[in-house]
Amino acid sequence: MGLGPWELGIILVIVLLIFGVGRITKLGSELGRSVSAFRQGLQDGKDELADEEGAEKEA
Repeated sequence: MGLGPWELGIILVIVLLIFGVGRITKLGSELGRSVSAFRQGLQDGKDELADEEGAEKEA
C-alpha cells in the first residue's frame, strides 16, 4: 500500500500552499547541507577508527 503519483502530487501541492516556494527551496538547501555534513561525519569516524586500528597493530 504505497503512495502513488496522485497522492504524492496532492501532498506536494498542500506543502507548497502551506510553506510557499521560497521556503521550500530554503528547506531543501538546508536538508542537502545536513546530509552532506552527516556523510562527512561518518567518513571522519571511519577514518578515525582505521587510524586507531592501525596504531594498535603497530604496537
